[in-house]
Amino acid sequence: MKIAYLITRSDTVGGAHVHMKDIALAAQAGGHEVEVLVGGNGPYAALLRSNGLNVFNLHHLIRPIRPYVDALAVLECRRAFKRFRPDIIHVHSTKAGLVGRAAAKLVGIPVVFTAHGWAFTEGIAERSRRLAVFLERRAAQLSNAIICVSEYDRRLALEFGVGHEGLLTRIHNGVPDVASDLRSDGANGNTVRIVSVARLDAPKDHMLLLDALTTVREMPWELELIGDGPLTNGVQRRARDLGLSDRVVFSGLRNDVPQRLAQADLFALISDWEGLPLSILEAMRAQLPVIASNVGGVGESVTDGTTGFLVPKGGGAVLADRLKRLLCDRPLRLQMGREGRIVYERKFSFEVMYRRTQDVYQSVLHQQGRL
Repeated sequence: MKIAYLITRSDTVGGAHVHMKDIALAAQAGGHEVEVLVGGNGPYAALLRSNGLNVFNLHHLIRPIRPYVDALAVLECRRAFKRFRPDIIHVHSTKAGLVGRAAAKLVGIPVVFTAHGWAFTEGIAERSRRLAVFLERRAAQLSNAIICVSEYDRRLALEFGVGHEGLLTRIHNGVPDVASDLRSDGANGNTVRIVSVARLDAPKDHMLLLDALTTVREMPWELELIGDGPLTNGVQRRARDLGLSDRVVFSGLRNDVPQRLAQADLFALISDWEGLPLSILEAMRAQLPVIASNVGGVGESVTDGTTGFLVPKGGGAVLADRLKRLLCDRPLRLQMGREGRIVYERKFSFEVMYRRTQDVYQSVLHQQGRL
């Protein structure tokens, strides 16, 4: 097949970016002809090219909704699709999902959309939710298939009338495995190394994590925050104000995340809303116990009390308690990490996710009489 992949931004690298990169690389390795279209020409575009993918930069595809610019983006995508002539188009992220599906309709090419968490999920401002529902209902009519990365998101779409049972498929995220020496063994001495891999921007709540850590400041721990974003300066300022600067490391974007996870003892991801975060799956792959907010599809990956702890959104007191329990109990950390690794192998391997995605492509092409 010839497959075109599309995502909105190239100035950052988030979970949806990693997900799409991995799928595109696997498709290319499997003999398919692949082109990736991205808005702008930032670090993500460079990452794709360094991995041997063919990248086409779009000048008008931007994240904010601006009708005139968005119309130009649709036409720009239309030209790119007509030039490449893919058999199927796979679009990722909200804005690219809207623009890409409109362009695919104009050229008559089947299109699949992966929703990495809906823009009308719990926690979004009501006015924004209403607009997102309005747009997604109409975009669903242009879709040949919609992949939801969690059962939570699939049910949410049905609840709000976005698509229907036959259109929506749940395929849990999956991440490629790593070498066995990139699994945490908990042998980091007395200081417990906590790591969080997340963009420093909404919906992540790094502030709540820092506040909770002040309640256990007498215990031996250090926190590494991997990622960047517009809230970096604010989070750094909060760490200083709380007197935690010497215990919190801001590592920015890294290309050695598996190595850094292997050197940690505990993973934390505190959020206001989510789809099914890849970073949690990467932590489970690395045999780390996970503390995460019980939002979106997170509960489909983390089993509370078994592979880690789920905490309520905004639940600072519960978060502090769960941190304390894991900081002072190394055997519990190791046990939960081993259980998480087992769950990763059974439910969240990349091979399972990729095979099911290819099945969606084949089903769509068959329905369209293109096989």
